[in-house]
Amino acid sequence: MANNLFGNDLATLDMAKYRRYLFMKRVLDVGLCLAILPIALVVMGVIALTIRLDSDGPTLFIQERVGRGGRHFRMYKFRTMNHNSDDQASRNFMKAFVRGQIAQGNDGSLTSGPRYKPVQKAQITRVGRILRKTSLDELPQIFNILRGEMSLVGPRPNVPWETDVYHFWHQERFEVLPGLTGLAQVRGRSNISFDAIVRYDIEYITQRSLKLDLQILWWTVVAVFSGRGAG
Repeated sequence: MANNLFGNDLATLDMAKYRRYLFMKRVLDVGLCLAILPIALVVMGVIALTIRLDSDGPTLFIQERVGRGGRHFRMYKFRTMNHNSDDQASRNFMKAFVRGQIAQGNDGSLTSGPRYKPVQKAQITRVGRILRKTSLDELPQIFNILRGEMSLVGPRPNVPWETDVYHFWHQERFEVLPGLTGLAQVRGRSNISFDAIVRYDIEYITQRSLKLDLQILWWTVVAVFSGRGAG
C-alpha cells in the first residue's frame, strides 16, 4: 500500500513538473515572439515588397501541415519558388525520403543522390535563394506560434502526404507541438536521413526542458549567423 501511495506521489510530482514546463514553454514562445514582433513586422514588410517586385504570385506560401496529435493547421512561409511550380518531383522525393528509400550510410547520412531532386534550382526565385539561405522564409511562422499551433522549438511539421507514409514509430513526433527549429536542425547535418531526423526529435521529446529549449534556440541563432542556415 505504501509503495502504491509513493508511486502516486511521484506521478503527481512528475505531472506537476511537466505542466510547469509546458506553461513556461508557452510563456517563452509568446514572450519572445511579442518581443521581436515590432522589428519582425518591419523586416517582413521589406521582404514582402521584394518578393512582389522579384516575381509574380502571392507573397506568402500557405500550406497545410500536421501538428500535435495529428491535427492539421495552415503554416505560413514566405514564397521562395516561382508561382504554380510543379511539385510532383518534390512529392516523389519526399515520400521516398520518409520511407527510407534514399541510400544512406551507417551514421544515417545520405550516400547517393536521390532519383528526384526535391526542388529544381530554376524553380527558386532570386529573392527565394536569399530567404532560404538565411531562413527568413520561416519568419511568418511567428503567427503560427502566437496562435498556439507551433512552438519555437519542436519537430519540424510535415505535410499530410508525407505523414501518410510514416512508419508507426515516426508518429511519436506528434506528441509535441511542431517547432520553428529543433534538435535535428541544430545537431543533424543537412543530408541526414528522415529516420535520423526522427531519432533526434524523439531524443528531444524524452529530454525536453526549458534549458534544452533555450540551448536549441541559441544553437539555431549561431547556425543562421554562421551561414549554416537552411539552404
